[in-house]
Amino acid sequence: MSDAIKHECGIAMVRLRKSPQYYIDKYGTAAYASNRMYVLMQKQINRGQDGAGVANVKIDTQPGTRYISRYRSIEPSAVNFIFDKINKKYKKAKKLGGHDALSDASWLKENIAFTGEVWLGHLRYGTHGENSIETCHPFLKQNNWRSRNLVMAGNFNMTNVEELFDKLVQLGQHPKEKTDTVTVMEKIGHFLDEENQRIFDKYKHQYSNEQITHVIENELDVARILRRSCRDFDGGYAMAGLIGNGSSFVVRDPSGIRPAYYYADDEVIVVASEKPAIKSAFNIDFNAIKEIQPGHALVINKDGSYAESEIMPARKKTSCSFERIYFSRGTDPAIYQERKNLGKALIPQILKAIDFDLKNTVFSYIPNTAETAFLGMIEGLEDYLVAKRKEVFLEGKPHMGDLEDLLNFRPRVEKLVSKDVKLRTFITNDDDRDVMVSSVYDTTYEVIKPGIDSLVVIDDSIVRGTTLEKSILTTLDKLKPKKIIIVSSAPQIRFPDCYGIDMSRMKEFIAFRAALALLKERGLDNILDETYEACLVNPAGSENFVKWVYKQFTDDEISAKIGEIVTNPEIEAEVQVIYQTVDNLHKCTPDHIGDWYFTGNYPTSGGTRVVNRSFVNFMEGKTVRAY
Repeated sequence: MSDAIKHECGIAMVRLRKSPQYYIDKYGTAAYASNRMYVLMQKQINRGQDGAGVANVKIDTQPGTRYISRYRSIEPSAVNFIFDKINKKYKKAKKLGGHDALSDASWLKENIAFTGEVWLGHLRYGTHGENSIETCHPFLKQNNWRSRNLVMAGNFNMTNVEELFDKLVQLGQHPKEKTDTVTVMEKIGHFLDEENQRIFDKYKHQYSNEQITHVIENELDVARILRRSCRDFDGGYAMAGLIGNGSSFVVRDPSGIRPAYYYADDEVIVVASEKPAIKSAFNIDFNAIKEIQPGHALVINKDGSYAESEIMPARKKTSCSFERIYFSRGTDPAIYQERKNLGKALIPQILKAIDFDLKNTVFSYIPNTAETAFLGMIEGLEDYLVAKRKEVFLEGKPHMGDLEDLLNFRPRVEKLVSKDVKLRTFITNDDDRDVMVSSVYDTTYEVIKPGIDSLVVIDDSIVRGTTLEKSILTTLDKLKPKKIIIVSSAPQIRFPDCYGIDMSRMKEFIAFRAALALLKERGLDNILDETYEACLVNPAGSENFVKWVYKQFTDDEISAKIGEIVTNPEIEAEVQVIYQTVDNLHKCTPDHIGDWYFTGNYPTSGGTRVVNRSFVNFMEGKTVRAY
């Protein structure tokens, strides 16, 4: 994605199901769990580079022994920084316990941090607000009762933070912040406390307080806690938690918006946001990895038993399609094929745009994450050529050119654009900034026939169009092509996301800017006022009124206007912008049909409230977050 956006965070969890000594004896290392967590997080580094955090819980430690450890970091290589610190703990063990210390799990558990059975990791993308150590997950709610401690991390955004905050106040709490992370943790923490109290009241006449503590730890009904906690949540979420007794959970929103996968055998239970991370860390088959179902929680009890439990009734599954287009690693075989299919699906539009003149067209891609869609596009072109050859040789249709050329012709493929990652543009005045920005990308010269060749360059998606306008088109135009065709493997992004992606302000979207320009050109400015009034009169979110802005125009009309907006006066080549259709997107990603940023069809009422509020903010000149 040439227009970089921040997006969903990543979670990782490891639960050892056997005694820590088992892993030392079998794998020859006390760092078995630590090493696996490191791989899980490194393989999901694409999901968050603003910060990271790791927490560990030891089960059944003696009073007076620290049993929860946590490190967080906002260092440039936060994951490496954290695990370097954890590894120092193991090195310290030799000095404290002697040569055999790393072979004695009981001694390690009593004396060294990060030697427990339950691990939770988080990779953070800060979509809004400051990036500080305090904003990094996991968050910790502490208590002197072991079973009342809660460690939480998640990949989520809530659309109803104000409502959740008010409910906490009604419960008698005094939340220290009005953020979704704090409100979610405090709400789950509240019902964790109530569950503790419920079991205490049940047994207080049968056992001593010390005995009841152990009864509570073994009888905690985590699914019940989550059912009571999550019933008011509106948003997209995959939230993971560790309880001080050793229980743990990962709960997923009823629409399945945010991803969560798990694997379990007799040694471990592992959870991650992406399948390839689990595959790499544990060297297992992809078909052994399961998806946590929408509205369900994977609950792992203190004794290591586990089950998926329904927490909220599942809605229509609308998993985020951007996970498949761009965010998740393409090493997942299903995602890899889907991205190739997205490239193939664009062939009819591309052929029309180049007037079927493949001989004088060069194909390329930008950025590197678009490479898989590019491969699919080339496969689609080759399929087209095979079909044309069949028409000539098998069906006897006439062909104007040389038959040998027809047999040997291949699509012309070149690496045309590369990013100079060493170039800095921040030390410059405003007048010179555009010149500097345009130099961030470099091109390959002497491969294009000036004035004859057309260029087709595919991107994952075009969000704001800024990089396209300020840099990429200027760079490509230096090659003197006849025409530049920019192709997006995703449809037009028209509406804000409120479930985890950093796309919340209407005016940032190039598609919205294009619609505004068209409204002005055609004297339809009244549509903006009517939409604004409707959003004000109906704040509850029963309907997405912002759709009115777009329904005046066809997709092609908006694409054409986008092409005009991103083409500055100095560009000599003709410029055309092509977008994927929503219908083709659904065909290519049939199990991930969440498309609200393209269609405005939000899976929750909170999402509809957010888009209307975002439009009101635009009309009133506000740049604040809409949720």
